[in-house]
Amino acid sequence: MTMNTTKKLWHRIGGGLAGLALTLASHAAWAVGDLPGGPAKNQLDLHPPVTKIATEVQGLHNFMLIICLVIFIAVFGVMFYSIIKHRKSVGHKSANFHESVAVEIAWTVVPLLIVIVMGLAATKTVVAMKDTSNADLTIKTTGYQWKWGYDYLKGEGEGIGFLSTLDVAQRQMSDAGKPEGDNYLLKVDNPLVVPVNKKIRIITTANDVIHSWMVPAFAVKQDAIPGFVRDTWFRAEKTGDFYGQCVELCGKEHAYMPIHVKVLSAADYTKWVEGKKKEMAAKADDPSKVWKLEELAARGEKVYAANCAVCHRPDGKGAGPIKPLDGSAIVADADKAQQIDVLLKGRLNGAMPAWKQLSDTELAAVITYTKNAWSNKTGQIVQPADIVAARK
Repeated sequence: MTMNTTKKLWHRIGGGLAGLALTLASHAAWAVGDLPGGPAKNQLDLHPPVTKIATEVQGLHNFMLIICLVIFIAVFGVMFYSIIKHRKSVGHKSANFHESVAVEIAWTVVPLLIVIVMGLAATKTVVAMKDTSNADLTIKTTGYQWKWGYDYLKGEGEGIGFLSTLDVAQRQMSDAGKPEGDNYLLKVDNPLVVPVNKKIRIITTANDVIHSWMVPAFAVKQDAIPGFVRDTWFRAEKTGDFYGQCVELCGKEHAYMPIHVKVLSAADYTKWVEGKKKEMAAKADDPSKVWKLEELAARGEKVYAANCAVCHRPDGKGAGPIKPLDGSAIVADADKAQQIDVLLKGRLNGAMPAWKQLSDTELAAVITYTKNAWSNKTGQIVQPADIVAARK
């Protein structure tokens, strides 16, 4: 090895160590604490349970762990005792036999009895987990790439519906590589709100690919499959904020699909329902209304910030494979049907998801906003009636 080669090798090693030191320093600078209702620092056990089912699941977990530990100690204890006690160096000779009926019966019956005991202990809880009857509140949960849609189908709050998306500031922190806060990548714009001590039935489905709705503190995990309807339930016994995530790999934004459930007292939940219905009534627009460009653009800016800025960035420049909207040929094209079609049908097998769940006015507003924001000063306007016609 020449002197120059040696110097280059040490230079690379030194650079690698420096990079590792910077990475460790950046992680050390992010002081992580426990998140009530979510993950805890150095967590080893399951999440603290807040439902009866979660308590039973934790008990079963500990029970099974003890059984496995006892089996481990017994098997390896006998094995090592036999190896040490009957080793050749102390004069023992190997036995010569073919089979033992008693031993074969024992190692068949004993494991069978252990499995039966474990099965009986788990059956009651598993059956209870599947009993979604007599629910006080039924909510349909729809997985989208990459957000959750919640529709209150039955019970107090019936008719309420909204999307729950990762908070824009959280995505910006991720893009910048500067995580902050104990709720990093768990904060959403619209949490699912439910009352305490009420049986909540969750109906899951998906709009594009398979997702999975999971909240560990409730011991709830249910896949959301396109074209299928599955259900689960929970009854939270404490008020507070509880967190989960999509736990089915659903695409490149899978890590940015958190779940936030806010459990309120009965009185506070009633207040939330009243406020949410007033908010929805205020947003219920007449699709035949003709808007002015300034009004639609102002409305569209809010829709963009809540739904589009996470991927396309607030400045419309895009990031990596996400195409920029600022200067986009489709956005600037006078044929507005092209951009409408993109938002209603999506593109690239879901890489650009469909947004047909938004209202006609919201779609018209966000398209109008992108056509007139940043450097896209086209002066073009899309009315809600254009969206209505394109949906047909």
